Amino acid sequence: MQAPRTDPFVAGLVLGAGGSTRFGRAKQLLPYRGDTLLGHVLGVARTCRFGQIVVALGGAADEVRASVDLTGTDVVVNDAYDTGCSSSIAAALTAVDRRCAILVLMLGDQPGVSADTVAALCGGRGDAPLAVCRYEDGRGHPIAFARSVFHELSDLHGDKGVWRLLDQRAGEVTEVPIAGPIPRDVDTPEDYRAVLVEAGLDESAGVGDPAAVAG
Repeated sequence: MQAPRTDPFVAGLVLGAGGSTRFGRAKQLLPYRGDTLLGHVLGVARTCRFGQIVVALGGAADEVRASVDLTGTDVVVNDAYDTGCSSSIAAALTAVDRRCAILVLMLGDQPGVSADTVAALCGGRGDAPLAVCRYEDGRGHPIAFARSVFHELSDLHGDKGVWRLLDQRAGEVTEVPIAGPIPRDVDTPEDYRAVLVEAGLDESAGVGDPAAVAG
């Protein structure tokens, strides 16, 4: 007989619903370390001690389903993705396991976040309702939310809703120190080149060749 779970149920939410308007094509499918950008982030999430992984899709959802390994995840499609990432969080909350005590938010276009960072965030939050990574150059993802703030998460709007929530509840936010700068997220081709360079990869891979998007 399996022993009952005694540690908090932690779910990971990976946001991969963006329409890539600034990039010009589906950045979720950009090649990265033998995988796609979103696929790599999901791979990191799978190595974390999550009781559940929810991934929010929107723009290019059909292409993502065809090209990205979504095994072991609960997929939510946000048709209102163009209104900002807050709508993807709200959509994903409907699929979060009712046992979930802590939700860790990860960005599907931020491949520099490691499982060690997620572990440090969860280990350093204590009992705080909100916890955020404090890198050497500022606050950044991932971010952890206790169930007590889920209703506020579901009411957020726009791309900066999460940050506004952290500002509004500043006295309840724990900042967890993380070594190094904020990992870069990919919004433009220039960001993608920089991410590849930082990872020691070929900076020309996938940038100029549309066929390379499928990875």
